[in-house]
Amino acid sequence: MEKKLYRSTSDRKICGVCGGIAAYFNLDPTLVRVLWAALSLFAGGGIILYLVAALLMPEEPKE
Repeated sequence: MEKKLYRSTSDRKICGVCGGIAAYFNLDPTLVRVLWAALSLFAGGGIILYLVAALLMPEEPKE
């Protein structure tokens, strides 16, 4: 079965981007959120990347 990247519908705080990335890479969602926050604070592009990902990533299909 082919893996696809989706926004999470069950593990979301804002739009489900970090939850979807965590599910795709089989990581803890909290770790992804902390890394994304660090990227936003120190690199400055995290917020823009999050918004782009929220717009481009499809939502997880209902099962």
